[in-house]
Amino acid sequence: MIMKSDRLSLIGWVVLSAVLLVSGCARTDYGGTSPYHPGPVAGKTVGNAVGVAAGNVAGFGVGTVEGVAHGAAMPFSPDYHMVRYWRTETTSDGRTIQVPYDILVDQYGRPVHMPAPTGNPKPPPAAAAPATVTAPPAPVAPTNGAPQ
Repeated sequence: MIMKSDRLSLIGWVVLSAVLLVSGCARTDYGGTSPYHPGPVAGKTVGNAVGVAAGNVAGFGVGTVEGVAHGAAMPFSPDYHMVRYWRTETTSDGRTIQVPYDILVDQYGRPVHMPAPTGNPKPPPAAAAPATVTAPPAPVAPTNGAPQ
């Protein structure tokens, strides 16, 4: 029968051996060769360049496919945003009523140039505010008594 201390030491030696075996104690970044020879240095440089180029090509391909898929799915999206504003109108018999006007907007709140699903007529263009001329403000007297 193995004693408890022998079992722990055996497990410790197995773990230590596995760590040393997996870690590769005598290795460098260049493998088992010298970094002072041109072959390993050139091989590492070329390997890094190929890895970066392959990674960028793969990223470009994935981004392109995801963008095309998202763009192709957007026309089929049932989501839409409406902005409603109320306009006061006077009927032919003299009553004043509030009439709703719906504007279809995109995800950023900009009006979409198409008729709203409710079939309302196109809203009238906004009138420009009249230009007013104002006089420049009067000079303010200093509060500390110093001359200006």
